Amino acid sequence: MPKLCESAVEEMAIEELQSLGYNYISGVDLAPDALNPERNSYGDILLMGRLQAAMTKLNPTIPADAIQSAARKLSRIATSNILADNEEFHKMLVNGVPVEYRKGSDIKGDFVHVVDFENPLNNEFLVVNQYTVVQNNNNKRPDVLLFINGIPLVIFELKNPADENATCHKAYDQLQAYKLAIPGLFTYNEICIISDGLEAKAGSLTASYSRFSAWKTKDGIKEAAKFDDELSTLIHGLCAPATLIDYIQSFVTYEKTQTEDKITHIVKVETVKKIAAYHQYYAVNKAVEQTIRASGYFGTSGLVLHEDPESYGLPSAQNQPKGDHKAGVVWHTQGAGKSLSMVFYTGKIVRVLNNPTILVINDRNDLDDQLFDTFAGNSELLRQPPKQANSCEELKTLLKVASGGIVFTTIQKFIPDNNASIYELLSTRENIVVIADEAHRTQYGFNAKLRDIKENGEVVGQRIAYGFAKYIRDALPNATFIGFTGTPVEKQDANTPAVFGNYIDIYDIAQAVEDKVTVRIFYESRLAKVNLTEEGKKLVEQFDAELDEFGEVDEVTAAKIKWAKLEAIVGNEDRIRILANDIIVHFEERQKAFEGKSLVVAMSRRIAVALYEAIIRLRPDWHNDDLDKGTIKVVMTSSSSDGAAIQKHHTTKAQRKALALRLKDENDPLKIVIVRDMWLTGFDAPCLNTMYIDKPMKDHNLMQAIARVNRVFKDKPGGLIVDYIGIATNLKKALGFYAESGGKGVPAETHERAVEIMLEKIEVVRGILYGFNYSSFFSSAVKNKLSIILQAEDFILSVNDGKNRFIREVSLLGQAYALAKPDPATFEHAEEIAFFQAIKARLTKFETGGAGRDDSYDSVIRNIVNTAIASDQVIDIFSAAGLDKPELSILSDEFLKEIEGMKYKNVAIELLKKLLSDEIKIRSKFNLAKSKSLLEMLDGAIKRYQNNLLTTAEIIEELIRIAREINAADKRGHDMGLTTDELAFYDALETNDSAVKVLGDEQLRTIAREIATRVRKNATIDFAIKETARARIMVIVRRILNKYGYPPDKQSIAIELVMKQAENLADIWSSEA
Repeated sequence: MPKLCESAVEEMAIEELQSLGYNYISGVDLAPDALNPERNSYGDILLMGRLQAAMTKLNPTIPADAIQSAARKLSRIATSNILADNEEFHKMLVNGVPVEYRKGSDIKGDFVHVVDFENPLNNEFLVVNQYTVVQNNNNKRPDVLLFINGIPLVIFELKNPADENATCHKAYDQLQAYKLAIPGLFTYNEICIISDGLEAKAGSLTASYSRFSAWKTKDGIKEAAKFDDELSTLIHGLCAPATLIDYIQSFVTYEKTQTEDKITHIVKVETVKKIAAYHQYYAVNKAVEQTIRASGYFGTSGLVLHEDPESYGLPSAQNQPKGDHKAGVVWHTQGAGKSLSMVFYTGKIVRVLNNPTILVINDRNDLDDQLFDTFAGNSELLRQPPKQANSCEELKTLLKVASGGIVFTTIQKFIPDNNASIYELLSTRENIVVIADEAHRTQYGFNAKLRDIKENGEVVGQRIAYGFAKYIRDALPNATFIGFTGTPVEKQDANTPAVFGNYIDIYDIAQAVEDKVTVRIFYESRLAKVNLTEEGKKLVEQFDAELDEFGEVDEVTAAKIKWAKLEAIVGNEDRIRILANDIIVHFEERQKAFEGKSLVVAMSRRIAVALYEAIIRLRPDWHNDDLDKGTIKVVMTSSSSDGAAIQKHHTTKAQRKALALRLKDENDPLKIVIVRDMWLTGFDAPCLNTMYIDKPMKDHNLMQAIARVNRVFKDKPGGLIVDYIGIATNLKKALGFYAESGGKGVPAETHERAVEIMLEKIEVVRGILYGFNYSSFFSSAVKNKLSIILQAEDFILSVNDGKNRFIREVSLLGQAYALAKPDPATFEHAEEIAFFQAIKARLTKFETGGAGRDDSYDSVIRNIVNTAIASDQVIDIFSAAGLDKPELSILSDEFLKEIEGMKYKNVAIELLKKLLSDEIKIRSKFNLAKSKSLLEMLDGAIKRYQNNLLTTAEIIEELIRIAREINAADKRGHDMGLTTDELAFYDALETNDSAVKVLGDEQLRTIAREIATRVRKNATIDFAIKETARARIMVIVRRILNKYGYPPDKQSIAIELVMKQAENLADIWSSEA
C-alpha cells in the first residue's frame, strides 16, 4: 500500500499537472552535473536554453543577438530588494523585454515577448521537482516548480498530511525561509502555493498567511464537493495552462500606497503584491464577457461563470441580448475585495476593447477619493494613471476624447446647465464603459418630474427634471453600463435591471465566511444602557420611515422630517455622558479580551463633538491636538456656520487620508474614531473589530456600515456591532431583504449567539477534563495554582489524543470568549476559561521546536491568563513542579534524579522533551555531527513512545539516558585531549566508519587539530557569505585530508560536514574577536 507522506503528495501533484499537459523533468536531470545539463551552476535559476528557444519562436522578426540580450537582461535582475526585482520581472514578462538593435542604418527599439498570451498552448509548460538552488552559501530544494518557457513562475511547498505538525502554516513558514535564503528564485515568482495534501492555498510573494486562500472550483462552473481534496482542485482550477497564462497577465498587481513620515515628512511609497482570489478571477472574466456582449463587440475568450445567478433563482446577464449596453451587476459581499475586482476588470477591459474610455461613478466625494486612490495605486496594471474630475467642466473635457482614459467622478456632476432638461452630448462612441460603484443607490431616474425654480427664496416657475440615469445617457448614449455592489438589489426593484441589466456573478456572505475572506459579524444591543425616552424611540421609528436613502443626509431637509427634534433627544447632555461612559467601559473590556480598533457612528456633527468631549473628560490622556497623536479622533468636515467647537474637528482631504493610515496601522495609538457619514462605505481597515452605532440607519447604508468590521485580520475572531439607537428592527428588515434577494448566509449573528458558542465550548473542554477535580484552583495560592495546572497537564497527557483535542477546543473557546466580551457570562466564567488557557499555554510551551503551537490567538490568551493568574510574587516553574531549581547544569545528575522521581510522569516526559531539544540545539552550533546523532536518538525515542513501544517509565528512563549521553559528550573533548573546536571537526570526520578503520583514532585527532587551527586562521567574519573565503577553506581541508590519506571515496561527505561546522564556528569566533 502506498505510504501517505510528503513525497506521495508531491508525486500526486506532478501526476495531476501532467494530466493538464505539463511535461515532467526531475531537477536532477537538469543539474550542472547531469548527463545533459541545462544549468551551468546551481546558482542559475532560469533554464536559459529553453527560454531563448521560446523567445526565438515568439519573436521571429527580432535578431538573435537581441534575443540573447533580452535573455541576459532577465537573468541579471538582481538588487537587494526582492519585491522590486519581482515587479521589474513581471513588467517584462507581461509587456516584453525592451531591446534595441540595428535595422539597416537605424537603431530600432522593440520588445522581446517572453510568453504568448494570445495562444497559451504555444508556450512550454514544465513541472520540476528536486530543483536545487544554491545562493549566498544556502543550499535549498523547493518541492515543486512550474516553469513556463524556462522560467519558474509558480512554487509549491508541500507537507506531509499524516504529520500533525506538518501544516499549511509550516509550509508558509518554509517559503518565508526560502525568500531569505534563495531570494533569486523569487525574482521570477508569480504565485506561491502551500499544501499539506488536504488543505491547499495560493498567495502572492508579499501575502501574510491569512491572505493565502483556497481555490474552490476546478472548472469555474461547479464548486468542488466537500470531500474533494483542495490540492487537486487548486491545480486544475488555477494551474491549467490557459488559466495560468490569463491569470498572470491580468490578475497580478503591485499596489502602491504613499505614506508620509511623521517626523521627517519624507513621502515614501510602499508596494504590496496582490493576486486575485478565485471568486474575483471568475467574476471579472464573466464581467468582461458580458461587457463585450453588451457593447456589441464579439467576445472570444470562452471563459465561464463562477456561480450562475440562476442558481439563486435570479435572472442572469448572459441571457440578455447582444448590444443592449447593459453588462449587468456584480454582487460581491462587502469585504470580499470588490474594489480590487474593479481594478482587475478595468485592467482587462482596457486591453480587450479598442482602447475604451472608462468612467467610474460614485455618489459621494469621500468614496470617490477612496476608490480613486485604489485605482491610482494599481496604475501599472491599468496601463495608465486614472484621472479625477474635480468639476463639471473638467468632466466634460476628460470625456470629449477620441479614445482612452480612466475617469473618476461623482454622479452629481451630471446635472445639466441652466436648469435644462437635457445634458450636453459628450461622445457617441460605443467603447465607453460606465462603472457604477454601489449601483443601486444613485443611477435611477428616467421619468420626468416637475421641480420648482426659485429666485431669492421665491418660487418663480417650474422646470422638467430627470434622474441621473437619463442625464448620463444624454451625455454618453452608446456607453455600456456595469454595476458593482456589496449588497443585493431588491427583487421588487425594477430600476437596477433597467439601468444595468441582471446579475453577472454572486459571491455572498455564506461563501465569504466559508472561504475565510471575511469574518462573522455579531450584534449586541445596549439600548437599555443609555437613556432614550419613549418619545425618542417613536421619533426614531418615524425618522426611519422617512429617512432618505442617500449616504449624506441634507440637514435642512432632514429637519423637516423631525430630524432636529430627534437630534436634540439623542444628543441630550445627560444621555451623551452616559453613552460616553458605556462606550469607554465596553471598549476597555473588549481590549482586555482582544485588542483592536473601533468606529463610533454619531447622528450629527454636534453629537460627534459632544461625545468626543465627554469621552476625553473621562479619559483625558486619550486627547491630543496633534493629528498624528492621540487615542481618539473625530473625522468629519464642517462649514463656517458650524461654530468654533465643531470647526475645531474639521479635516481636509489630506488630513483624513493621514488619519485613515493611522487607524489602519495596528501599532498606531489611534484606537477610536467618531464619524457621522465618513468611512461607512468603501473604507477598509482590517484591524477594526467594533462599531458603536448611535445613528438611525437602514437598508443598504446599514448593511454597508456594519461590514466595516468584517475584514480578516490576524487572530480576529469576528466583528461586533453595538447598538445604542435601536437599529434592530431595521437590521432584521435588511436581513430579510438580503435573504429575499437570494443571498445565503447571515450578515450579523446576535451577540447572544456568541455567548451560546462560548458556553458550548466550555462544556466541551470540561468534558475533556472529566475525572479531574480542579475546583480548588480558584481559591488556591498562586504556587498551588501552578501545581494544579501541572496536575491538569498530566491528566490531559494521559487521555487518548487529549493534548491535541484540548489545545484545539480551548483555542475555539478563546475566539468565542473574545466575541462574547463583555457579556455578564464572560465575567462569570472568566476564571475557569483562564484556567483552561493556562493549561493550553503550558501544553504548547513544552513542544519541541514549538511544534503544535498555535499563535493565532496569542492576544486572547495573553489577556485572559494575565488577568487570571495575577500575582505580586515571583513564582519559579521548577518550584511549582516540585523541583529544586538547578544551579549550574540543567542536565546535572541531581536534576535528572529529581525528574525521575517526579509525581506527574506525563509532565516529566514533556519537560524532558523540551529541555533535551533545547540543549541539543544549543550544542549544534559547537558540534553539528554529534548534535545530529543526539537529535536522532531523541526523535527515535519519542516516536517509539508515541507508537506505544515504550511505557511511561521506559521513555523517562530513555530520555534520562540521552541526557546523560549529552553530558558525556560534553566531557569527551577533555578525555581525548581535544578542544571544543577540535572535537567538533573530529566528530565530523569520524562519521565515516571506513576512515576510522584505515587511519585509526589517533590519526583522526591529528587531522582534527590541524583542520581546527588552519580553518580558524582563515575563517573571516564574512566567511558565510563570501564564496572566495569558502573556496579557500575548502582547498585547505581537501589538502589536509589528502596529506593524511583520508579515504577519497568519503572525502566529499566529510568536506561538506566540515564546511557546515566551520560556518557555525565562524560566527562564534567572530563574536569572540
